[in-house]
Amino acid sequence: MNLQSIRIITADIKRLVSFYETITGLPAKWLTDDFAEVTIGSCTLAIGSTNTLSFFGSDIAEPANNKSIIIEFRVENVDDSYTIIKDTAKDIVQEPTTMPWGNRSLLFRDADGNLINFFTPLSQDALKRFN
Repeated sequence: MNLQSIRIITADIKRLVSFYETITGLPAKWLTDDFAEVTIGSCTLAIGSTNTLSFFGSDIAEPANNKSIIIEFRVENVDDSYTIIKDTAKDIVQEPTTMPWGNRSLLFRDADGNLINFFTPLSQDALKRFN
């Protein structure tokens, strides 16, 4: 089994896709006007408009209402990423901080309020976990 993608449902797909293109530095591939993907390494961040919900049934997802998931991206240098993020993200939850488990972490919200964590492993144990 492989985790292939994480999908975010949004009421404003153009705004959210633009946000993720900016923070990742990667272009989205638009499959339709209501569905785009940003491929990051071996995983894909899929972004669908609320119109795509009709294919699955009504009331299965509610955009901009996430209270339990943090989407995490390993980055080369959290502090360098912060210089880009601070001008893009309107809600910085936590500026770059070294966590007790050895990662340096930057926590912020995307345009729909979903939590995003950029992290860089620093300690030897953290580096071992990701290599």
